[in-house]
Amino acid sequence: MTIRTVAGVLLGACALAWPLAHASAGAPPAPALRSVSVQLPVSKRMFPGGAEAAPANANCLTCHSAGMVLNQPSLSKATWEAEVKKMIAVYKAPIAEKDIAPIAAYLAATKGTD
Repeated sequence: MTIRTVAGVLLGACALAWPLAHASAGAPPAPALRSVSVQLPVSKRMFPGGAEAAPANANCLTCHSAGMVLNQPSLSKATWEAEVKKMIAVYKAPIAEKDIAPIAAYLAATKGTD
């Protein structure tokens, strides 16, 4: 799903809800909706480290740049694992269960305190 599609769905939902929430006399008119395109920066930078970086490259780069992740504070393996699980639970990141521990281990070794 692209950002444009997500924005369209969210704006469409707001447009449908507006009349219900503002049905009283004298309510302001519904906001005008328009489509916008957002050009996101593209980076070819990958996580360094060969085979041990493969799970991070295959999963994390879908939403994050390697630079953004590698500029995070140093964290323990347990904290990195909690972060990966949060990405799955909260942001619905499509990360396989088998990739959680290798990603956390890689990030702890690369950017961790362990």
